[in-house]
This record gives sequence, C-alpha cells and structure tokens, in this order.
Amino acid sequence: MLTLKTSDLSAVQLQDYLQYAIAPRPICFASTIDAEGNINLSPFSFFNMFSTKPPICVFSPSRRVRDNTTKHTLENVLQVKECVINIVNYDMVQQMSLASTEYAKGINEFEKAGFTMLKSDLVQPPRVAEAPVQFECVINQVISLGDNHGAGNLILAEIKLIHINENILDENGKIDQEKIDVVARLGGDWYCRITNNNLFKVAKPLAKLGIGVDRLPHSVRFSKVLTGNDLGMLGNIESLPKDEEIDLTIQLPEVKEVFDATIGDAANRERELHELAHRFLEEGNVELALKIVLL
Repeated sequence: MLTLKTSDLSAVQLQDYLQYAIAPRPICFASTIDAEGNINLSPFSFFNMFSTKPPICVFSPSRRVRDNTTKHTLENVLQVKECVINIVNYDMVQQMSLASTEYAKGINEFEKAGFTMLKSDLVQPPRVAEAPVQFECVINQVISLGDNHGAGNLILAEIKLIHINENILDENGKIDQEKIDVVARLGGDWYCRITNNNLFKVAKPLAKLGIGVDRLPHSVRFSKVLTGNDLGMLGNIESLPKDEEIDLTIQLPEVKEVFDATIGDAANRERELHELAHRFLEEGNVELALKIVLL
C-alpha cells in the first residue's frame, strides 16, 4: 500500500489525490451578488448538508492552488450574506462547467453559460431556472481554514426556501431519485451521473438490531465466495433461523441439485452452496441466502 505524508506533498499533488479519492461529491451551484449588484454563478464540489433543523448546507470556495487568490463567490458572500444553491442535473452539466470559467469580476456567468435568471423570493441573488431544485439561503458564518494555496473557506448557508420542479416528484410528492438525474464531481475532468442503472438500495440497520457478522459460522465469515457486501447483508438479519427452517431449504430444487451433484464432496458442496447464496443475495433474498449458507 502506498503511504503518503501530506506535509511532503505540494498543494497540486494533494488536490489530485484527495479529489480522486473523496468522490463522488455533490455540486453546489451557487449564485451570489456583490455590494454593487454584480451577479456571480459558480459551482463548488466541496459541498454537503450538515444539519436538518436548522437546515444548513456548507460549501467551500477554496483559495486557488496556482496563485492563492480568492474567488468571487467568497468575496460576494462577505459583502452580501445571501446565496442560492442550485442543484445540478445531467441536462445542465455542460453549461454548469462553462460557468466555472474564471471570467473577470462583473461578468455574469448566467449569460455566459446560457442559463435563465429567475428572481428569488427572499434573497437578492437569482435562481437558476433550469435547476431541478433551488435553495434560497442566508449566510450564517464564513470560516477561513488558512491562508495557504488551496485553503478552504467554509460557508455555512441556512436554507430559508426550497423550490422544486414538480416534474421530479413522485406520486407522493417526494423527490424521485430516478427523475432528478443528478450528477456528482469526481477527480480531474470526471463526473458521474446517478441513473436508474446504477441506483441500488441498502436496508438501514437502524430499523432493527442485526446479529452481526461475528455471529455467522467461521466457514461463512471466511468464505472464498461470499463478498464483504454479502456478509454485511447476512449480518443485518435480526436472528438466526431455526434448525427446522434450515432443513426445509434442502427441498428447494436449486439446493437439492447442489446436494445431489456433490455427494461425498464436502468442499465443493460448500462452495456451490455459497455461490447459490450469493445469487440470492444479489436478488435481495437475504433470509433464504442465510438458510442456504447454514446448511
């Protein structure tokens, strides 16, 4: 394993390693305004939500790595403590990238990138009409993390109004994860798109107390077939099945076929049972998979 001491790395090297490793990152597409009324629109991937009540987002316009200068967004929020955080989806990602160009102060990136300015209800900066979700925010605090090249400036933005395009809502009025089609930032020029093809669910362990991987038999925990994800799902079961429930599993055609094909061959039987359990886990049938590996 490569081990690096951060103090030995330049700002450019650090940025490269960190931005490729800490990914994907959501994108804060922030519109701000200065004291003279100049509008700025710029994306930041050092961004996330950090509180629900109060609803607080934090994003960071870092000092430029190449020359240690600050960005217009930071200068603006120090003058006018308001912003709009516009969420970026796939339909607008190329225009969003264009808006990240370092235009001179006073140049409106809405116009340069071809976005539509939408008047906000509570704050002065306009919203991006094309964004599926827009948060009108007031700035509670700006925290400088240093004066070095690449040092961040944490902007704590409290959401006051939420605007949502109704086309991304489901039948219950909630945001549909498939419809919103959000994108996220990776390292370098790389982005990722959150589509139905790469969405998956993980059962929350908070709803119940899982038995834990440590309660699984040694042969299961150290299986050469089952993955870490497989073990995590098996360990999230509330209780081990009873012996009679496990025995009934032998009657399943897939299991019976394994037993018939591996008479007198315990090693291959275990491997094939684990492969069968792995397939059921991929289909989400965790309880049956657990019974199979316990045979």
